[in-house]
This record gives sequence, structure tokens and C-alpha cells, in this order.
Amino acid sequence: MRTVLALLAALWLAPAARAEGERAGDFDYYVLALSWSAAWCALEGDARDDPQCDAGRGLTFVLHGLWPQYDDGWPSFCRTGERDPTRAETAAMADIMGGAGLAFYQWKKHGRCSGLSAAGYYRAAREAYDSIAIPDLFAEVDRPLTLPASVIEDALLETNPGLERDGITITCKAGRIQEARICLTRDLAPRRCGADVIRDCRLPDAVLEPVR
Repeated sequence: MRTVLALLAALWLAPAARAEGERAGDFDYYVLALSWSAAWCALEGDARDDPQCDAGRGLTFVLHGLWPQYDDGWPSFCRTGERDPTRAETAAMADIMGGAGLAFYQWKKHGRCSGLSAAGYYRAAREAYDSIAIPDLFAEVDRPLTLPASVIEDALLETNPGLERDGITITCKAGRIQEARICLTRDLAPRRCGADVIRDCRLPDAVLEPVR
């Protein structure tokens, strides 16, 4: 780990979803999407004056979502008899998602496809998020770092020995490190990603935005 973290310190082609409205609970595995908060703020959040982007939050990788996935493609906005979450349930996710608004949207688009209740989906998302160790050094990034995107993947792999290289992918957007996406079984154990998820960002000079 020392080599990867030392390098860190020194320094989409997305497939189409299937038709919306599939049956809830019909999927093959999960993708745990972890968003680099400062990148989202630079690209979207600052323009919205989103509280997630306030100085002093100290957010590194936050939970974007837990996405039911097919081996090829993914379901969305599924049919379910489960009720939508309450405001209290979405607000309770703000500590790991940066805010409550995203939690409700993730339930609508992805959580309904899990076959779980809203409360059960949020519990699963939190369990999945808590199962991944984020390297402490990420919190110390206080200036933009230019580095190969693969360094981020290496750091996460070395901090999480249960993960395999084919079970994690790093995405970039507008030249920035955007997300780490980790593939999990329906029981939230690490597994290999499908071919449509496994495409890594290969930028040799991606920017890791500084933590705010």
C-alpha cells in the first residue's frame, strides 16, 4: 500500500439500460457506485449551490447508489408494490450520500428494482458502503492531483484485500476522477463485474479534485 499511497500523495462509453419498468427483484448483481464528492461539486454541485459542496465537509468518496444490474445492462424505475421512503428515511442517508435528495432519486430509479422495501434497500446500501474501506490518505488531498486513474483503483484494492481487479472500475468525467464502482453479489459479497461495467478510465493524467 505504501507505494500506491505515496504516488497518490505526490501528485464512457456506457451501455443503454433496458426498457424501464421491469419487475422488481429481477437482476443479477449490484454495482456499488462511490462518487468522489469534490468532482461532482466541480461539475454539478457548485452550480446548484448544493450544501454537499460547502467548505469543511471533508467528504471523499460518498455513496452515489447501489444499483441492481444485469450481466448485460440494468433495470430502472421498476414496478414494485413497496411504498416510497419517508422524508426521515431519506434524510437518514445524508451522512453517507452528501444529502437527502439523492437518496430519494436512487430509490426511484434503482431501489425499486431491488425487490426490497425502501428501508431494506437503504440498509443494504449502507451495509455495502460500510464494507468498503476508503484509504485515509484520500481525506488529506488538499490540492488538485494529476495522476493515472489506475492509482485510485490500486489504492482501493490494497486497502480492501477481498476485492479483485475485475470487481472494481474507476470512471472519469471531463478529465476528473469521477467514481469507483464495485461489483457485489445479491448478498453483497465482492464479485466480477459484467463486461459493460468493467471498462476502466485509462487516463494517465486524470485530476483528483481536492477535498473540501
